[in-house]
Amino acid sequence: MQLSVIILNYNVRYFLEQCVLSVQKALENIDGEIIVIDNNSSDDSCAMMKELFPNVKLIENKENLGFPKGNNIGVAQAKGDYICILNPDTVVAEDTFIKILDTKNWKPNSGIIGCKLIDGTGKFLPESKRGIPTPWVAFTKIFGLYKVSNVFGKYYAQHLTENQSGKVDILVGAFMVMKRELYNEIGGFDENCFMYSDDIDLSYMALKKGKTNYYFHETTVIHYKGESTIRDEKYMKRFQEAMNFFYTKHFKKSVIFDFFMKIGVFVFSFIKKNQSKEIKRTIDEYIIFSKDSLQLDLNKKETILNDFSEFKNNVNLNTEIIFDTKSFSYKEIIDFMNSNKSKNLTFKNYISNSNYLIGSNNSIDRGEIITLKN
Repeated sequence: MQLSVIILNYNVRYFLEQCVLSVQKALENIDGEIIVIDNNSSDDSCAMMKELFPNVKLIENKENLGFPKGNNIGVAQAKGDYICILNPDTVVAEDTFIKILDTKNWKPNSGIIGCKLIDGTGKFLPESKRGIPTPWVAFTKIFGLYKVSNVFGKYYAQHLTENQSGKVDILVGAFMVMKRELYNEIGGFDENCFMYSDDIDLSYMALKKGKTNYYFHETTVIHYKGESTIRDEKYMKRFQEAMNFFYTKHFKKSVIFDFFMKIGVFVFSFIKKNQSKEIKRTIDEYIIFSKDSLQLDLNKKETILNDFSEFKNNVNLNTEIIFDTKSFSYKEIIDFMNSNKSKNLTFKNYISNSNYLIGSNNSIDRGEIITLKN
């Protein structure tokens, strides 16, 4: 088997459904499998998987074991030569795996490959490519120096633009592809870290094995990002613990460094928590892209278009664009989002299987699900 896609889920039933639908399409011409691990969700994620995807391997954990252990459990049952660690709040394009698994991307010293990630509004997510967060690099990130000049741009690997492929140090755990043999050689994710710095640690361990990590810009994946995590006091505590875990494991300890890192991590996590406040937005009109003349009765003006070329953006209106995923491929949808980023536009996908709209208006909110009447 060529590829195993590992999806760890926790209480994101609707995002999980959309993710699995997109992965199934992306695996149509690949010898692959999907393994979903559920970390004891309290929603109906597992019931949904059994009903809609009975042929997908589902592992039901009896407690929330965290990101590292949950993924390690999934990889232990994987059969693919390659594995993809994939968040449930993602959407892959139909050609994502074909492009990344192309043999020209894999050399004897290849480590982990990531790709271009965008949020639910089409905005590039800079954590798609990062540098090793040494004390100095972490300092430039925490205090925003990377925004001033690329001289301080190592945290987000600013030696590459979002549309340039190349070597990077750190990739994000929302989407990572590597040989299963390398994952096992590293020992998988370090289970001493519950979440948040696990992807940094795994990437860094690959580098320590003499491997080269790589950012591949030629395919794009949507990562709604904030959906799996509520940024509350527990979030702040775990984020601080995660960063402290990474520095304790990989860098020489010093009293001065520890002091500044405690301050920096607290400031960073405090900012992240406050960023999570919901931004309310009033929709003036809906534009529905559908070849089946899909009508949704959303109590606002609805314009149905059959082709993306018919779209003209009126920047004076807050417009929500709805994609009928039965009419258009995920690649077409992602390409449209990439090309039509605008402050007045938001996007939702219509999932006919369960009759709902899904999307996110900001990379720091929890996303939105609109269930429709049958």
